[in-house]
Amino acid sequence: MTTYRPDALVAADIDAYLALHQQKSLLRFITCGSVDDGKSTLIGRLLYDSKMIFEDQLAALEADSRRAGTQGQEIDFALLVDGLAAEREQGITIDVAYRFFATEKRKFIVADTPGHEQYTRNMVTGASTADLAVILIDARKGVLTQTRRHSYLVKLIGIRHVVLAVNKMDLVNYAQDTFDEIVADYAAFAREIGIDRFTAIPLSGFKGDNVAARSSAMPWYTGPSLIEHLESVEVATTARADGPFRMAVQWVNRPNLDFRGFAGLITSGTVRPGDKVRILPSGRLTDVARIVTMDGDLHEAVAGQSVTLTLADEVDCARGDVIAAAASPPQSSDQFAAMLVWMADAPLLPNRSYLLKLGTQTVGASVKPPEYAIDVNTLQRMPARTLELNDIGLVELYTDRPVVFEPYADDPALGGFTLIDRQSNATVAAGMIRNALRRAQNVHWQATDVSRDAHARQKGQQAKVLWFTGLSGSGKSTIANLVEQKLYAMGRHSFLLDGDNIRHGLNKDLGFSDADRVENIRRVGEVAKLMTDAGLIVLTAFISPFRAEREMVRAMLPPGDFVEIFVDTPIEIAEARDVKGLYRKARAGEIASFTGITSPYERPVNPEFHIDTTLESAEDAANRIVEHIVGVWSYNL
Repeated sequence: MTTYRPDALVAADIDAYLALHQQKSLLRFITCGSVDDGKSTLIGRLLYDSKMIFEDQLAALEADSRRAGTQGQEIDFALLVDGLAAEREQGITIDVAYRFFATEKRKFIVADTPGHEQYTRNMVTGASTADLAVILIDARKGVLTQTRRHSYLVKLIGIRHVVLAVNKMDLVNYAQDTFDEIVADYAAFAREIGIDRFTAIPLSGFKGDNVAARSSAMPWYTGPSLIEHLESVEVATTARADGPFRMAVQWVNRPNLDFRGFAGLITSGTVRPGDKVRILPSGRLTDVARIVTMDGDLHEAVAGQSVTLTLADEVDCARGDVIAAAASPPQSSDQFAAMLVWMADAPLLPNRSYLLKLGTQTVGASVKPPEYAIDVNTLQRMPARTLELNDIGLVELYTDRPVVFEPYADDPALGGFTLIDRQSNATVAAGMIRNALRRAQNVHWQATDVSRDAHARQKGQQAKVLWFTGLSGSGKSTIANLVEQKLYAMGRHSFLLDGDNIRHGLNKDLGFSDADRVENIRRVGEVAKLMTDAGLIVLTAFISPFRAEREMVRAMLPPGDFVEIFVDTPIEIAEARDVKGLYRKARAGEIASFTGITSPYERPVNPEFHIDTTLESAEDAANRIVEHIVGVWSYNL
């Protein structure tokens, strides 16, 4: 180890060092596979052999290896990558670790992804930008479940180059028959999932065999070392340069009255001043006037460049829109079939409203129950009502407005998306669009001449939804009924939708699971919206335990037309009332998923009305609500 020397040019002339690497092509790749297959050790060896470790880092690594390493007196190369304390203590990878290194021919960014099944979501994160995947297999264990899972994800995400690295060959005495058996086993599985080609390399990340140079310990292997293969893999210098022009607008640049440009990253194709382009989803046609950069205007820009375009016409174009070649624009739809990788601890709730982020577009989206989930071991399509952590399934998605897209297989930039929980802002899933649903092209909104506002003016009121929420027995229906009586006496046009009544008809097919509760509120929200289109004041009395669904209904309506009324009654008082005997049955275990007992109720955070029933009578609460309606909403004022 005393002969180890990093690149002297780094210390002597950092600018020269950076200039030397600037013109080299860049390969992004991931290492993946099952736990303890040696991914972190392999990356540490790559960094070491490429002279990317400085002397102080090497001294710290040697000290850490003696204190926390797993290789006795030898250097534990995994410690170069496993940076979290928990990773070092357990000897595993948890987070995605990115490392840069370079050789004489190419520079690399490698992502070390975790092998544990519970961290599969982190592997998806690392794979999303990779050109190549190194799938490691422990020569002692062969192909495992996580090997199959990661291989399926590699294929699903569209990584074209795959290396099968059979690691720890030193622990099986460099036996060729062991290597051949593993390669044959993996090849059979790879064919089933559509991986037609892969490069198999026997190696030892710990000993360095076949990593940077070919090993004399395996004379029967005549292929390249890992570094030699990584240096020779063909990677396009400009992503999708030959495809049709696509640029998602990230920012509208308007520094003064005389300039309006649209900034973004060109993900596909080439653009020049004078090119005819189409703005999507509006479909408006115009021409490119200029290609503006900090270094001056360009005569041409290609995929991979970030630029600002100015257009010949004053067109409506905002963040989230896509500027595309006029002759070959991408598609636009609000209904899709997509493969979904579920990444959250809590399962998918079908029909719940999530945020869908695709490129620079962010829209509301709901997911139907999966058509099937994939068993990665057998590749069988299994029936599923939901998706759990790390599940992969085919789903249908519905967005609240059209999304510009391409099938993921054609354009990952416009076909890959994430789902985000509206309440926590956590990413819960990654998805890949297969196609738009045919019915999305066949069903169109029918415009009518009598508008929502016209219906409301005819009735002398403004259409609203009064959304009463609270525990069972809180008094929601009682107060809502009083409010409707008072509105009726004043000549207002209203209608009360009550939770129990709705379940006798429209929602009689739904139970009380979390998923059914979500669908129950979605249907009620759609009905309430239609009633407000008729100019009515709609009152709803539903437990509606989840904030996400209440916010989903709010988002269906114009701003200010949804009024959340929280009927706040302590559970002990609601249970003491127990008019329908439901709490008694829930306590006896006769009712599953009963809100407040075995299922949660998420209290409103900022309701328009907060009614504390221990301090205010139902009559007083109803008067206060009606006074607000008449005092604020009447067109006769």
